[in-house]
Amino acid sequence: MVATLIDGQAIATQIRQDIAHKVTSFQKQRGYAPGLAVLLIGDNPASQIYVKNKSKACEQAGIRSHVYALPATTAQGDVLEKIDALNADDRIHGILIQLPLPDSLETAAIISRIAPPKDVDGLHPQNLGLLFSGRPNLVPCTPLGCLHLIKSVMLSLEGKRAVVVGRSLLVGRPMGLLLGFEGATVVQTHSRTLNLGEECRRADILVSAVGKPGLITADHIKPGAVVIDIGTTRLTSSDGTVSLRGDVVFDEVKEVAGFLTPVPGGVGPMTIAYLLLNTLFAAEKSVAFR
Repeated sequence: MVATLIDGQAIATQIRQDIAHKVTSFQKQRGYAPGLAVLLIGDNPASQIYVKNKSKACEQAGIRSHVYALPATTAQGDVLEKIDALNADDRIHGILIQLPLPDSLETAAIISRIAPPKDVDGLHPQNLGLLFSGRPNLVPCTPLGCLHLIKSVMLSLEGKRAVVVGRSLLVGRPMGLLLGFEGATVVQTHSRTLNLGEECRRADILVSAVGKPGLITADHIKPGAVVIDIGTTRLTSSDGTVSLRGDVVFDEVKEVAGFLTPVPGGVGPMTIAYLLLNTLFAAEKSVAFR
């Protein structure tokens, strides 16, 4: 048996088409389009590509995208002042800090400065707290996208055993919470978990979000399981060619799993789709509606 690929690109395209229709209706009702501000600090090549892709997706959906590119030497205080200005701007409904930030900046303090209603990445302590308490408002985009992919091939998660490999605030922890809300029995693991393979082999749903290429092999997979590979790593070969690798050894795992996301073309497009959805959601709830 060869796993059925979960085409995140195709599913994300459908979501984005629906968003474009909703944005058109929003603009007719409000007289303006939702606005997203992205802070890109430093010259990380991967971040520049991600921001370019997000801006293009915004344009196609009818969402106004404003990218503020700042040098890596930008002082913490200057970044906070920029966020304060965006918080006060009624034309901006969502604020995204492109991660990772330069080492000289305090990521937690910068994210905490974003007004929670504009935190479309769902990383502000208030939004994370609401998610933890079972009253989600704005939720991190990647876990939302992954849940959508899982439910596209598994109609009910009730009683299923889900193993999440990874414990980051951006992906791993919120992913576990979302799966739990769907009735799955969730086991939260990470790269240092003892007997990781044994834990993974019991999973009906396996989500890996570590960023360690080759971590998940065929020996980790329960036959027929749904496998979601989030851990994208950019690798540069000796000739300068850049490629993307997931946590999952794709050629091995596809022979065992029932469903599998590719890298690229799996989770990445869904993250962007849910960023657009979060921005529209934030705009719909904005004070400007009054």
